[in-house]
Amino acid sequence: MGRRPSYVEAGRQLVQAAAARGLGVVYGAGNVGLMNVAAEEGLRLGVPVIGVIPQSLVDREVAHPGLSELHVVADMLERKALMAERSCAFVALAGGLGTFDEILEMLTWTQLDFHAKRCGLLNTEDYFRPFIQLLEHTVAEGFLASIETLALDVSADAETLLDLVLRSPA
Repeated sequence: MGRRPSYVEAGRQLVQAAAARGLGVVYGAGNVGLMNVAAEEGLRLGVPVIGVIPQSLVDREVAHPGLSELHVVADMLERKALMAERSCAFVALAGGLGTFDEILEMLTWTQLDFHAKRCGLLNTEDYFRPFIQLLEHTVAEGFLASIETLALDVSADAETLLDLVLRSPA
C-alpha cells in the first residue's frame, strides 16, 4: 500500500475517474496492495473489473475472489499480453518491481509498434520523479531518442491523466 494514505486515495480516484468515463479496470487480479484498492473501488462502483493472473500466483492464494472476470494464465508473459489486449491504455499507480516491469514492457511494446496505446504514470507525491529522471538520463546517454517519442503521460491528477492517456493513440 505504500507508506502514505495518499497512494490509496489516488488509486480510488483513478478508478472513480475511469468509471465516470464508462471504463472498467483490467489489472493483475491480486487481492493485495493498491491493485486490490483499485479492484475493490471498481466493484463498489459497479464497473467491470477484469483480472489476469498466472496459475502460480493463484496457488499462493493472492487472486481476488470476487472479480467480474478472472482469467488464469500460464505465466507472466501471457498475463501481460492478455492485459494489453483487454486494455485501451495503461496507467501505473505507485508500486514496486511488478509495476515497473509492467509499465516498462507496455512502453517497450509501444516503441516496437506492438500496439498503439498510451501509458500513464499517476504521479502521486511525485513518486515517479526518479523514474522520469532515469528516462531523461537514458536520453542524455544516447540510448533513447527522446522522452517525447514514448507514449508516456504523467500527472498527479487522475482526471488529467485519464484525459491524456485516452486521447488519440501513440
